[in-house]
Amino acid sequence: MNVRLLPPAEQELHDAYQWYEDQMPGLGHEFLAGMNEAVHRIVSWPEAHAIIKGPLRRCLVRRFPYGLIYGIDGEVVVITAVAHLHRKPFYWTRRV
Repeated sequence: MNVRLLPPAEQELHDAYQWYEDQMPGLGHEFLAGMNEAVHRIVSWPEAHAIIKGPLRRCLVRRFPYGLIYGIDGEVVVITAVAHLHRKPFYWTRRV
């Protein structure tokens, strides 16, 4: 199964990485490791995560207050948002 990030999700990932790295050197890399682990879980069990809106699901990232919002398009996982869970909910719905 392939994974594709929408451009806004890529930007969110970059911004979050940079913010954590600015807080403490190395923390951004730990954040990316958590993201990679979440992507691995999605690819391994794409339908195991909670449906949150229409066909979209959310996979929580361990240790960090983020969720990967994604949909499944055939054999491709499309990550719509790298969503901070303590900010405005469902801001990403206009991307679908």
